[in-house]
Amino acid sequence: MSGLARWLKPSLADCLFISLLAWLFFAGPDGWSRLLLDGDTGWHIRAGEWMLEHGAVPRTDLFSFTKPGAPWYAWEWMADVIYALLHRALGLKGVVLLGGVQIALFATLLLRWTIWRGANTLVALGVGMLAVGASSIHYLARPHLYTLTGMVVALWIIEADRRQPGGRIWLLVPMAALWTNLHGGFLALITCLGCLTAGVAIEEWVGDGRRRPWPVARYGLLTVAAAAATLANPYGVRLHAHVFEYLRSDWIRDAIQEFQSPRFRNENILQFEALLLAGLMTAASLVARRKIVEALWILVWAHQALGSVRHVTIYVTVTAPLVALELSYWWTQWVAPAGRRAVRRILDEMARDAAPGFRRTSLWPALVVAALVVVEEPIRWPKDFPEERFPVALVERHAGEIAGLRVFTDDQWADYLIYRFYPRHRVYVDGRSDFYGPELGKEYLRASQAQYDWREILDRHGFDSALAPASWPVTSLLKRDADWRLLADDGKALLFVRRQRLAWAARPAIPTGLMKTIRSAETPRGDFLE
Repeated sequence: MSGLARWLKPSLADCLFISLLAWLFFAGPDGWSRLLLDGDTGWHIRAGEWMLEHGAVPRTDLFSFTKPGAPWYAWEWMADVIYALLHRALGLKGVVLLGGVQIALFATLLLRWTIWRGANTLVALGVGMLAVGASSIHYLARPHLYTLTGMVVALWIIEADRRQPGGRIWLLVPMAALWTNLHGGFLALITCLGCLTAGVAIEEWVGDGRRRPWPVARYGLLTVAAAAATLANPYGVRLHAHVFEYLRSDWIRDAIQEFQSPRFRNENILQFEALLLAGLMTAASLVARRKIVEALWILVWAHQALGSVRHVTIYVTVTAPLVALELSYWWTQWVAPAGRRAVRRILDEMARDAAPGFRRTSLWPALVVAALVVVEEPIRWPKDFPEERFPVALVERHAGEIAGLRVFTDDQWADYLIYRFYPRHRVYVDGRSDFYGPELGKEYLRASQAQYDWREILDRHGFDSALAPASWPVTSLLKRDADWRLLADDGKALLFVRRQRLAWAARPAIPTGLMKTIRSAETPRGDFLE
């Protein structure tokens, strides 16, 4: 095949990439909006815009009125800048398009890596799709998508070096530095390198008796160099101290769902369960064959995934190729005695014939992405965050009032208010749980659940309004409180405002238009507490 023809003829890997984009974001009911189901994307965009305008990385908080001037680590600053640039050029379309490309690229690279390692193509496809389904719990337009693709690339480089040592392994050092400024998942790379060093040491000790020191020293030096490279960030070692304190916080593990253990109810978690069982059996087989490095990777990340659902994606990335290899071994044993016309023999030959198609790529993925950049209709590109998750319509109707008030609201909805109104609007708390800490976080939970001091919390912070989910217990009390007026209720969100301005210092006046709306509102006050 000539050079030009090679780049113009689509491969099976290209077809997989394009099919995944179509399957995940065209065929599904949520379309591209599914990538915006987490409000953190909103503040990431606005933080990136601040950095573009000021030409600096923020050192103190930008978004809250509760902790003004407090130190803040924008530890994903580079990803934020990328989101801001895409948002300026294409709006939310650019942000979700990047996320979709990252997800399709992750799945395609994972399959290509699995086949490169020697797995049967059909087995690799089956296990790969299971991994795609399990990792879909975090298919959101957030910086962690850089860790998804980064893990595949890093582990592929490590495996290639173990087959034939060379200089490319040292690319992981600058990669670690880049990764640190994109997402906190750089710690996953350092963890895998540490397991690599320990595993090689054990393999050398229990192997053929030669006990060569140089592989252990080489990978140990690589681990140290990569760890040192992560200091190349705007905050230096203070970032590491902050991240470690955040990850070991008991309050974070108790309050934040993605830091809690998986709940084996949803389809994607059941797919993770299947990979978990297969991975543990694979680890036992690897230990029996003295492949300690791969076994350590599986066991370490299985432990992490069972403790925190956010590690499920890393676990399936590490484990899926190893499971596919183990199943391919059993596939070979199953096919070996079959005749030439047996169905399993035919399937095996089909898999062998298909393998080369997953080892190359062409220009077609780039052409498809370029077409998506310029095409508007009939694709349902998001113009705003999804209404099924955020009070978009209610906020739009009362934008003039909300932007100028202190609003008590859900932390995810606060992310959305940052996206809509920053810098005119400051929030109580938002999705940056590492920034607000346990004291303010617990206070927010007490108020939203209408616990003993909810009224004192709202008064102390001088809230002018409350934009509350209908499921919050505090909404029932606000309806009956003489100091609050229900201004709007769309069945999902309720907007309350203070009936009278209280004499708190340094608070902006409630807009005249809003006061007229409040006085003319016909919503009766409940009688339960009267």
